[in-house]
Amino acid sequence: MGLNKSRIWLGAIAGTVVWFAWSFVAGQVIIGSARYQAAMNAGMFLKQPRYPFFLGQWIVILFILSLILAHLYAWTRSTLGAGPKTALKIGLLVGFAAGFPDNFAWAAWSPIERMFPLGWMLDMWIGSILATLVAGWIYREK
Repeated sequence: MGLNKSRIWLGAIAGTVVWFAWSFVAGQVIIGSARYQAAMNAGMFLKQPRYPFFLGQWIVILFILSLILAHLYAWTRSTLGAGPKTALKIGLLVGFAAGFPDNFAWAAWSPIERMFPLGWMLDMWIGSILATLVAGWIYREK
C-alpha cells in the first residue's frame, strides 16, 4: 500500500500551525520579549533581522520540518506501528537532533543569557514532538 500523500501534506500544514503557536510561546513566554530587547540594547542581537520578512521565512522553515516529520511518521508506522507512541519517538529523536547540539554550543560559548539557547532548544524539540503527534493523528492509510 502506498503513502497517502494528501494526508501527509495535511498533517504537515496542521503540524506547522501547532509548531508556530508553540514557537511563539517559547519565544515570548520562556525567553521573553524583555530579554530580547535587553540583548538588542546590549548589542548582542541585531535590532532588525538580516533577512527580509523573517517571520514568513520562519513559517516556511517550520513547514518544511513538519513535512519531513510527517513523511517520517508515514514511512515508519508500518514497522513501529501506527499511533502516538511512534509519532512521539520520531518527534523526540528529530527534535533532539534539531535542537540540542547547536543550542548546547550556544549555551557554552556565547555571551548571551543561557535562557536563549534553552528556549530555542525547547522550541525545536517540543515543536518537533507536537508537529509529529499532530501529523500522526491526521495520517490515515489509503
